Amino acid sequence: MGTAAGMLAEARKSLGLSGRPNYITRAYSGRHGSAFLRAAWCDMAVTYWARESGNTAAVLPGGDRAYTVWHADDFRKRGQWFSGTTANLNRARPGDIVFFDWGYSDSIGAIDHVGIVEKALGGGRVQTIEGNTGDACKRRVRSASVIAGYGRPAYSGGSPSGGSSASWMEDIVRNLPLLKRGAKGEHVQTLQALLQARSHPEVEMDGEFGPATETAVKAVQRWGGVGADGEVGPRTWPVLLRVH
Repeated sequence: MGTAAGMLAEARKSLGLSGRPNYITRAYSGRHGSAFLRAAWCDMAVTYWARESGNTAAVLPGGDRAYTVWHADDFRKRGQWFSGTTANLNRARPGDIVFFDWGYSDSIGAIDHVGIVEKALGGGRVQTIEGNTGDACKRRVRSASVIAGYGRPAYSGGSPSGGSSASWMEDIVRNLPLLKRGAKGEHVQTLQALLQARSHPEVEMDGEFGPATETAVKAVQRWGGVGADGEVGPRTWPVLLRVH
């Protein structure tokens, strides 16, 4: 039987993987057909990590999954499902399988994407490892607004500790880019989700760093006691990630 630590160790090996086909889609298509070679591979990644780490029974209670809705429902049927509320996310554990709905609901039927929890950050935020995010495997920081919920695998060895908050914060910030007005993409979506969690509902999670996002960033910077220049870099990311 596998463990949460083993699952996370396997996921970390894939960080930086990009494009398709890749070894994850090849492994899945080898069992289920060539149509999966170039298909969306976020849940194929979770399947691959589970099989490679000896966690098939715990993480894949319904068998191999490439479709996130079915995978989440596997956990629900076994009483291992937690909806994506702030309170539930604050209790998330490393190794939990977290599911996302870009339409901001907690509905299993609306799930779009999946990853694995690496660390609960508080305030309804989690650090994740995700396959097929920008067609690559990357760490992300996500908030309750886009998390439909998570499944808790029945790992044999429990969940690993998350380490000290300082070391985890340093690790997160080191992997986050400098963002400023005009930037676009998934890192901007991460920023906007964090701003929403910081009581800025006027910010839309559209992936574009426009005037509303800049104004909210400056407000958070003033609150956090860092220079309100509207740019998100190594001084501002820790303020956004700080536990309430």
